[in-house]
Amino acid sequence: MTAGATSGPVRVAEGGSPSSRAVIPLAIAQFIMVLDSSVMSVSISQLVEEFDTTVSTIQLAITLYALVMAALMLTGGKIGDLFGRLRVFRIGLVIYAVGSLLTAVAPTVEVLIVGWSFIEGAGAALVLPALAALVAGSYEGPARARAYGIIGGVAGAGIAIGPLLGGWLTTEYSWRWVFAGEVVFVIFVLAVSGWITDDHVRERFRLDVVGALLSALGLALVVVGVLQSGTWGWLQPLQSPITPLGFALTPFVIGAGLVVLWAFFAWERRVAASGRVPLLDVRNLRIPALRSGLASLLAQNLVLLGIFFAVPLYLQVTQGMDAFQTGLRLLPTSIAMLLAAALGARVGARFGARAVVRVGLVTITLACLVIIATIEPELATIPFAIGMTLVGLGTGLLASQLGNVVQSSVPAEARSEAGGLQYTAQNLGSSLGTALIGSLMVGALASSVLGLIADDPDIEAAVRDQATVQVSQGVEYVAPADAEQALLDAGLPPDQVDPIVEHYAASQLWGVKVGMLACAAAALLALPATRRLPGRREEAPEKA
Repeated sequence: MTAGATSGPVRVAEGGSPSSRAVIPLAIAQFIMVLDSSVMSVSISQLVEEFDTTVSTIQLAITLYALVMAALMLTGGKIGDLFGRLRVFRIGLVIYAVGSLLTAVAPTVEVLIVGWSFIEGAGAALVLPALAALVAGSYEGPARARAYGIIGGVAGAGIAIGPLLGGWLTTEYSWRWVFAGEVVFVIFVLAVSGWITDDHVRERFRLDVVGALLSALGLALVVVGVLQSGTWGWLQPLQSPITPLGFALTPFVIGAGLVVLWAFFAWERRVAASGRVPLLDVRNLRIPALRSGLASLLAQNLVLLGIFFAVPLYLQVTQGMDAFQTGLRLLPTSIAMLLAAALGARVGARFGARAVVRVGLVTITLACLVIIATIEPELATIPFAIGMTLVGLGTGLLASQLGNVVQSSVPAEARSEAGGLQYTAQNLGSSLGTALIGSLMVGALASSVLGLIADDPDIEAAVRDQATVQVSQGVEYVAPADAEQALLDAGLPPDQVDPIVEHYAASQLWGVKVGMLACAAAALLALPATRRLPGRREEAPEKA
């Protein structure tokens, strides 16, 4: 029973005897949960055009989706403990379907953000912690490791297949069909959810509302600060709404988020000490394998979502590809990820999760470097495909190991909480990946184009100053032809526009390279966090 519960178990929640079929509805639910972000990645250009908005706004929607999930995951896991994991799994799917349907018919980008980022995000926050715990409840031993390998592979495949599926539907029909199709998948999962075993014994306790608010607020402030850094500036103010002490607002918002998270952990210790049930039993974070698994999950999703934000922008904006062509270029990632995830569980049983995860991180780093070498005005098709294949191999290896590591490192009664932590780490990584990599790319784009304009003797001083002012006020990733038209509309002389557009196109390439280099650095920086993952001779991660 979870530490600090105020009363004993009530009853065994829904579910019968273990079934080998349980992984089917669970895997489909996992696939649905991760499909959206990858679909949106290849539909950026179409969304910008259809809603008459900007890349930054779509970036905001993608980030908010992951942020809402990250902020509510711990609460979602605790609600599963309170009302039954399978029941909450089903309720979350219904909420998710409502959000998908609203997104499918969204008339404006604001409605899209409400339906997708908020309603779907809230539904996913109920589904995913329960899903992680239900896998553990339906399988034991090697079968559990295989089931988590399947779930991890399907999650990775959803991220990778999404661009192809979404690209085809977006190009031939509309991105809206993806969200309409999700409703159909949800209905199927609900229909066969009786295959899932829920061995959890429900508990009666009072939900830690203060902890839920503190955790959500702290995570939100950190991610919003990172997301807005490209607009506000990191230290030097750009378009910062206020400038405390002469600095941009960014470090103050991020700092406030860290303070709130510190208050959250302090509050959780206080709640546990008083004998009540905390939102998060911080004692579980003392488990070395759990900490390593969570850190690795955060890094995995930060890097993967960073890549899947940068690469589609390069293919669509610089190369002029449509959504389907973009999806085709990402297909090697999908195939490699499925293969690596399928083989990962067997390899992990022989060599240990630590070795497999480290190989995966090094492979991702190499992949980023290969892709950087291909980012030129003309796409190097074969080297690019090799780089994307390596991305799939690396992430597939990680996905095959980390879910099982997290769930196997905690006692059975803490599975929902571990599931909440698992998906909090993943979605925090996703939101930070989109926000941070996107911010770095925009910053690199702006600094590069300003430098090139300043060094070009053919650009008149007055035009240089006007262009500098416009770039300093905010720059977006748009097609060079659109940039040219915007400069002409701003009144710049036609003979001066061409060199500026050339510099802008070159700076776009530089921005994408900077984003990919940051992804490579993040993968390398994650290596020390793998030190406490289970090794070759360890049968299971160390428990509390």
